[in-house]
Amino acid sequence: MFNIHQVRGRFPALQRRVGDRPAVFFDGPAGSQVPRCVIDAVADYLQNTNANHGGLFAAGRESDELLDQARHKIAAFLGAENPQSVVFGANMTTLTFALSRSLATTWKPGDEVLVTRLDHDANVTPWVLAARDAGATVRHVEIRRDDCTLDLEDFRQKLSERTKLVAVGYASNGVGTINPVEEITQAAHDVGAVVFIDAVHYAPHGPLDVQSLDCDFLACSAYKFFGPHVGILWGKPALLEDLPAYKVRPAPDAIPEKWMTGTQNHEGIAGAAAAVDYLASLAGIDAEGENLRPALLEAFAGIKRAEDTLCRELIDGLTARPEIKIYGIVETAQLESRVPTVSFVHAKQSPQDVARYLGDRGIFVWAGNHYAQPLTEALGLEPDGTVRIGLLHYNTSEEITRLLIALDELA
Repeated sequence: MFNIHQVRGRFPALQRRVGDRPAVFFDGPAGSQVPRCVIDAVADYLQNTNANHGGLFAAGRESDELLDQARHKIAAFLGAENPQSVVFGANMTTLTFALSRSLATTWKPGDEVLVTRLDHDANVTPWVLAARDAGATVRHVEIRRDDCTLDLEDFRQKLSERTKLVAVGYASNGVGTINPVEEITQAAHDVGAVVFIDAVHYAPHGPLDVQSLDCDFLACSAYKFFGPHVGILWGKPALLEDLPAYKVRPAPDAIPEKWMTGTQNHEGIAGAAAAVDYLASLAGIDAEGENLRPALLEAFAGIKRAEDTLCRELIDGLTARPEIKIYGIVETAQLESRVPTVSFVHAKQSPQDVARYLGDRGIFVWAGNHYAQPLTEALGLEPDGTVRIGLLHYNTSEEITRLLIALDELA
């Protein structure tokens, strides 16, 4: 286990106070805080290496070298063999819209696309609109409402040789459920479908391994795993090479540049690489070069141990309060099937009123549908949604105690 006090000391934002008490950051699902090394990397790029891509001068060459190193680090983070299969962009949503537009050129009337009720809308609406443009049919995989897990029987019934794409989230940003993405990918491939995984919410909690998953595409966002606002798309090289990209004529035809529309957020990419370095440093071992991937795996093992302990404490505390109803997995035996993102509703207060009450007391949480609108619609929770508590490895047991006391005072 890493030293939580040392970890927290690396995050300047965690020193913030509201009134006379430290702020409690339970807002990680909407964007994690960043360590000092990430802030320094962004500032250093802007101060010393700020140049556009392809410059035939010192700053241009240094910038391109830094971006190439960043791509190698992100490839290690994703478990990808080929760094050229890593695409940077504005955010996961923008990258997904671009990819959906491209994939739609391969669809025709009669083809089908599978999306799920458990997903963030960024992994639903882009595919719905692309299918509409291509004349394809969208089918929605239902959820089991008792524990907010995917109905895998419904998935198998809707999967067929007509299915061209299966879009599924690795973990729900609304209720924390981890989906069996390897099983889903294998089933989809058995009928010849392409698989797109939204790993945005899973990325700060566990190791990604695109080779083991054997998915065709995977997307995440650095600002969810302690980096800046940068989106990341990985794709199998053959697919990225063969699919048409909507781009300007002077842009390269080779990957990954053919997919990276316009000038990129270079300082953000530098910060994303620093976020990977930060995560690897939690292992407390050499994380240079070929050691980066093993260090990341060791670090995530420590993160999981810490987060599982916090998640169990939070769920136990909330379920002990009769005015609170949790949506999602709560059983100890199923803890492996969720990340520490917990959503609930209060019997007497709206999610917005609860979030405002907690915020006034320095406890930062989110209220609403969290862009997981397919889920809140399926659960009948629109328009108010839920209160969402998002734990990360820098959170503490003392912060959970403060939350529970504040909820008791509210009740």
